[in-house]
Amino acid sequence: MRYGRTWLPALVASLGLLLASTATQADELRGTGDLGVVIEREAGSLVIVEHSDRTTLARVEDLGDFSHASVKFSRDARYAFVFGRDGGLSRIDLLTGTLENRVVQAGNSVGGAISQDGSLVAVSNYEPGGVHVFRADDLGEVARIPAEFGDDGELSRVVGLVDAPGQKFVFSLFEAGEIWVADFSDGDEPDIRRFEDVGKQPYDALITPGGRYYIAGLFGEDGLVLLDLWDLDAGPQRIMDGYGRGEEPLPVFKMPHLEGWAAADGKLFLPAVGRHELLVVDPDGWQAVARIPTHGQPIFAVARPDGRQVWVNFAYPDNDVVQVVDVADLEVAHEIEPGPGVLHMEFTPRGEQVWLSVRDEDRVEVYDPDSMERITSLEAITPSGIFMTWRAHRTGL
Repeated sequence: MRYGRTWLPALVASLGLLLASTATQADELRGTGDLGVVIEREAGSLVIVEHSDRTTLARVEDLGDFSHASVKFSRDARYAFVFGRDGGLSRIDLLTGTLENRVVQAGNSVGGAISQDGSLVAVSNYEPGGVHVFRADDLGEVARIPAEFGDDGELSRVVGLVDAPGQKFVFSLFEAGEIWVADFSDGDEPDIRRFEDVGKQPYDALITPGGRYYIAGLFGEDGLVLLDLWDLDAGPQRIMDGYGRGEEPLPVFKMPHLEGWAAADGKLFLPAVGRHELLVVDPDGWQAVARIPTHGQPIFAVARPDGRQVWVNFAYPDNDVVQVVDVADLEVAHEIEPGPGVLHMEFTPRGEQVWLSVRDEDRVEVYDPDSMERITSLEAITPSGIFMTWRAHRTGL
């Protein structure tokens, strides 16, 4: 007996549905290499964006006090760890656009870092002073490092927390005038090395791109302090004494962020504290080799990925202007006015776009750094920090 092929249309239909379903799933899949987040300062939320098509993907709300918020990314660049002023540490899934976990780990925090292997998240705290360390996968607590100093065991505010090679975290103690290195290479109990009397009131710090030098700015005196992480026995070294306000005392409207130092063409571009200039520093000898006059007091100096330009924004009341320094000529080559309250700038990974937050007009502006033309605008509620996922693979960022 021969059977008719009445099953064939049904099979074709089923295969069609399967292929359609598979195609839909494939369309929904995406990587994270072109993603980023924008902090919405007043709203306590963040916006997930992608820079290939310059669109907004999702908003994550109810994240706490974002009056001073920063972001680090997981090793695979899927998760954003957000550090809020209220001590909140949030883990955001960038692909689903959801808050996966949140802990309030202190009363007042200012930033954080991800360990070299991506397994640990450290948070620097003003209140209580110290560093708390958590597992990156579930935010379970790993260690508490109280920033105790003096005979009475006072707690110092912690600033300038960065990750360093060798599964280390390095940070500064504002009141104590110390730098600590916490080494987690042997497990969850860190080996801590303290360096005392490094200078008066270290207020922020950076680590150079290769991860060798940790440099802290001093608010209480002119100059900076450098620690060579390849040679800790050499101890702290004072550099660039007298570079800042000592020449002519000026009011400081906002302290520059040292993590905003730009490295380009073998030099560092440093926002001078309280002055209308950018210092060009040669790491061979750690001296200023040039001073570039600027529109106002610089806050961030951000290098284009190819190192040809450095973009600079400014403290109030000059924060409606951004200047672009030509690194080859060491002078301001362009000036743009994106709008009032430009708080942050971020390049896409290869530098064909630069994103700027314009807080006072609730938008993010995207510019072409070659033509200096605006490409597009995106709506955001009082935007401040902009962070792209390429930071996941950079030491200290």
